Amino acid sequence: MRLCWQIFAVAMVLTAAPSIAEPSRGDPLRGHDGNFRLNPANAKAIYAEEVANELRPQEPDTDLLALMSGRCSTLKVAGRDFACRTVAYAHSTRGRAYFTIALDDPADHSHIISFSGENSRRTQDNLYELTVDRMLLNSKNRPKVDGLPVPFVELSAGMCTQLGNFAAGQVSSIACIATDKNGRKYELQFESDGSPITIRRVKPSPPTIRQRG
Repeated sequence: MRLCWQIFAVAMVLTAAPSIAEPSRGDPLRGHDGNFRLNPANAKAIYAEEVANELRPQEPDTDLLALMSGRCSTLKVAGRDFACRTVAYAHSTRGRAYFTIALDDPADHSHIISFSGENSRRTQDNLYELTVDRMLLNSKNRPKVDGLPVPFVELSAGMCTQLGNFAAGQVSSIACIATDKNGRKYELQFESDGSPITIRRVKPSPPTIRQRG
């Protein structure tokens, strides 16, 4: 049951449309929270316009999810050290990939980050590299659209390296490092406990159109 919930939670985070970051002030995870509190209808319209301008229209387009069991010997988020609860890899039909980590943060059970990029390569049978171009940041303070949290996006530069092979059902380690445009650094070092990874292939479907009664 817990594994199914984790898969569902990761899928919901990755299929929610992210909002592109503007110059950050204070907490980098807050984004446009103030706008949503003051005027939810207007803020939702602003958010939709930003997404349309900066990203392609988002759909539930994740076609592969892989959950890995192990420990994070290093997990740093903007200079703070954390432990991790869950580490997952996701791939979208558009080619974007994500290494997503649910942080073990007693103050925020919705604290999730993703190293994300569109350019990847497999240099050997067991070596996969992803060029990171953005960080997706989620927290309990993020606004929600249609009940789903909207990740805050920080344009970033970095790299993730994975040792292992999904086809063989084994991943031994993941190392990620990235720096956002404001100089904040994010770092992950994950080691598997040797358990086979759990892979779920997802058949993307278009969003449901709600009819007003």
